Amino acid sequence: MSTIISIGTAVPSFANDQMIIHKYMESIYDGTADEKKRLKLLYQRSGIGTRYSVIPDFNLKNNQQQLFTTTKNNQNLPSIENRLAIYEKNAAQLAIMAIDDAMKNTTCSLKEITHLITVTCTGMSAPSLDLEIVELLDLPHNIERTSINFMGCYAAVHALKQADAICNSRKNARVLIVCIELCTLHFQQANDHDNLTANAIFADGAAACIVQSEDEEKKDSLKIKSFYSEIHTKGKQDMAWQISSTGFLMTLSSYIPQLIKTNIDNLIKNAIQKFGIQYNEIHHWAIHPGGRKILDVIGSQLNIERSKLQHSYSVLNEYGNMSSPTILFVMQRILNDDTMHGNILGAAFGPGLTMETFLVNKN
Repeated sequence: MSTIISIGTAVPSFANDQMIIHKYMESIYDGTADEKKRLKLLYQRSGIGTRYSVIPDFNLKNNQQQLFTTTKNNQNLPSIENRLAIYEKNAAQLAIMAIDDAMKNTTCSLKEITHLITVTCTGMSAPSLDLEIVELLDLPHNIERTSINFMGCYAAVHALKQADAICNSRKNARVLIVCIELCTLHFQQANDHDNLTANAIFADGAAACIVQSEDEEKKDSLKIKSFYSEIHTKGKQDMAWQISSTGFLMTLSSYIPQLIKTNIDNLIKNAIQKFGIQYNEIHHWAIHPGGRKILDVIGSQLNIERSKLQHSYSVLNEYGNMSSPTILFVMQRILNDDTMHGNILGAAFGPGLTMETFLVNKN
């Protein structure tokens, strides 16, 4: 049975209060009084207190814009080359910070890592992020590498699937997963629902975890039990990324919470049947905090007490939605929470509409 033995996280140095970001957004949108009111409510009701970015651009007081020098009615946004140049400058270093955090809580050494899985959807190049991490950490040069790209918020679950398959087929395997997303680099100025919503929730962050085939350590760990996923193509136009000459364009419709509400009951029913457990054998929940409405809908539809989703709400409040690393931020809190033991059912959602679930057990 494969086991998650450690999880580490990291965020960039530029921390912004959510309402400070609102002031920045208000400064570049030439909206009516009603539009400005709706924009403020969007930020006030987001469930987010703080978000992080690798650039200082979203705080007007900084006056140190690195990428976005836009003003009202100015659509001359940076090119994809400029955005990805900042990604290449920052992504690996933030990933290393998350890996260092994960390594602090394990006796495993970097030389014992047999596989590296890198996850990102906000930047790409060749030689890629995985090779840069191998070089910076002096990982074994015969390490086996896998890159997971452009899957979005559920990609960490897919990476865990790959790690689980590796560990179950190879004795003594130790897999390092690292998710790194710099979502704020793809800010778009267009005054439409998709961009207003994306600009209000997405942030930058990284997370890493170590999965091994046998749990030889004495501390708490998360034993991977099973996975289950569904694709609901009715929602494939409601959540999407498109690459453009001025960055990645995000589609994030207001219908997403309703799509999840419509399908979550059957998803969980089918998942627990696959997992071979009963509903009352789920002791805790690890839900990707894609947004406050998504957490509210899932809690209401599945009759989950808010206290059982507290780690998800807290991560959303303290960091926003960082795409793929976010679910690992939630799982790190569960792993470090001495009051939480037993079966933990996790779920994350992304383009497709893809709905991923997993079951882990904390001893």
